Order: sequence, then structure tokens, then C-alpha cells
Amino acid sequence: MTEYFETQEGRRIAYNLTPGKGPGVVFLGGFKSDMEGTKALALEDWAKREGRAFLRFDYSGHGVSDGAFEDGAIGDWFEDARDVIMAKTEGPQILVGSSMGGWISLLMSREHPEKVAGLVTIAAAPDFTEDGYWASFDKETRHKLESEGSIAVPSDYGEPYIITRRLINEGRERLVLRSPLALPFPTRFLQGTADEAVSTETAIRLLEHAEGADMRLTLVKGADHRFSDPDCLALIETALAEVLARL
Repeated sequence: MTEYFETQEGRRIAYNLTPGKGPGVVFLGGFKSDMEGTKALALEDWAKREGRAFLRFDYSGHGVSDGAFEDGAIGDWFEDARDVIMAKTEGPQILVGSSMGGWISLLMSREHPEKVAGLVTIAAAPDFTEDGYWASFDKETRHKLESEGSIAVPSDYGEPYIITRRLINEGRERLVLRSPLALPFPTRFLQGTADEAVSTETAIRLLEHAEGADMRLTLVKGADHRFSDPDCLALIETALAEVLARL
């Protein structure tokens, strides 16, 4: 059953919590995605079979949470994740971050490592506002964004994404690949080689940049950014099992 939670910043976000044993698993979705996606629901089914606690939620401006997507930024969505995890879970959790959720899970790992028992990322997109969008914009596009406050960027997932000046500027305060990033717990990165949104080079950069004694990157030939076919879903479950076995 979907319930609602008000963050300490006053944003009302939707979540679904499955009770069970710990450490629990938290799914953090991607940019403009929601908690009803294939991976979130498949992981919820897995958690129920395992009798393990599981949390999925919508960031503000996403899914059925309050707010407008265009008003949000990485810091807002990190705060949403932090607040609901702190309020609705007990003890350290295993974070499963997809795409932007990978970046947010890394922020959670950096800011609150005591709350993280393990980490699985799926096509993690750390620093994508800077290294993806801003880096790809030409001079004219950058000027338009700065002067008008937003631009529309084509998307492979339907309507164009509205990229705002605040999203870019605020994202610069949340970058994780420019300073030390300690991941002192079992960590598994998953990445498809046919992913057109996040490159294999990004996954390798993250692996090389992060510091931790138990990190592995799995490259899946031919897998795309959705990483949602039966084989990929099975790999996510395998990665979770590996993390749990190391705890």
C-alpha cells in the first residue's frame, strides 16, 4: 500500500514499505522514473520471497509524490531519499541505485555511511548533470539555458526532459567523482555495454575512483540502460545475494 511521508524540508513523497528481516533493501530510481518500474517491482517480489524488508519511493516531482519535476534538483532528491530512509528503515540498509539513483546512493554512502550495509548500482550515473548534460551542450545551448532558465532535451523515454539552470548549478554542489569517495562495504556495480545513456567508461571511472576493499564491476554485453530483461533482473538478484553473503 502506498503511503505518504513529509520530509524535513516539507516535501510530501510517496513510498511503499514491505516489512521483513534486516538488513533491508532500498531501491532508488532514476531521473524522471518512479517506484512502479520493472526493477523496483521485481526487487519487491524478491524481497517478499526472501522475507526481507524492502523500501521503494518516489522522489518529489516523480511518480505520485507531490511537486513538479522541473522544480527539483539532485540535492532535493537526495534529501528525499535520506529522509525517508532515516525515518522508515531500521539499521543499515543495502541500497540499490538505478541510473540517477546510483548517484544518490553514492551521496547517501558519503554522507551517512553508518546507514549503508552494502551497495548495488545499475547503470549508475554519478555527476551526469555536469559530465552528461552540461558537457554535451554547445555554447549557444549553454547561453540559452543560463539566460532563459531551462531548455528541452530529447528523451528516449517519451516527452523531452526539461533541464533547468538550477538542476545544473545545484548539481555542481553534489558531485562525487571530484573528491575522495569511500565505499567501506560490499559494493557491486552493474553496467550494460549497449547503454546509450551511461557509458561503460563512466562505470570504469567510478570503479577506479571509489575506494573500498570489496568492489566489483560487472559488464553485461548487449544490455541497455533499462537493464530490465529477465537475465538482467537475475543479475541484480545475484549481486544482492553476493552483498548479503559478505555481511
